[in-house]
Amino acid sequence: MLFLLRAMLAGSMIGATVAGSVALAAADAMPNFSVEPSCRAAARNAAQPDYTAVCRNSEQKARDEVERQWPQLNAADKAQCVPTATAGGNPTYTELLTCLELAREVRQIHSKGQPTTTGQGVK
Repeated sequence: MLFLLRAMLAGSMIGATVAGSVALAAADAMPNFSVEPSCRAAARNAAQPDYTAVCRNSEQKARDEVERQWPQLNAADKAQCVPTATAGGNPTYTELLTCLELAREVRQIHSKGQPTTTGQGVK
């Protein structure tokens, strides 16, 4: 029984390691999002039919910026931000770029030894 438990734990640890490696490997590749569904929804919410083109243009600029920065971005930030940007079902490069920029800024604050706060206790 103890042998079986150890084997199960070892197997789950190997599985977690492999899954983590797959996630990091996937984060190394620049994601390819279809922004059309998000842009159509934004145009409906804006009640401006031409907003779809404005959104596409904005998303192309965000994509270009992510692509420019991608090789220098922190692997852990990529591994966190790509799934975060895709969590809602209609990913956008604007969401991905924002997540990556915030992650970089938080890391810079931490590296300078500056505390981050949740806003609690501020009067």
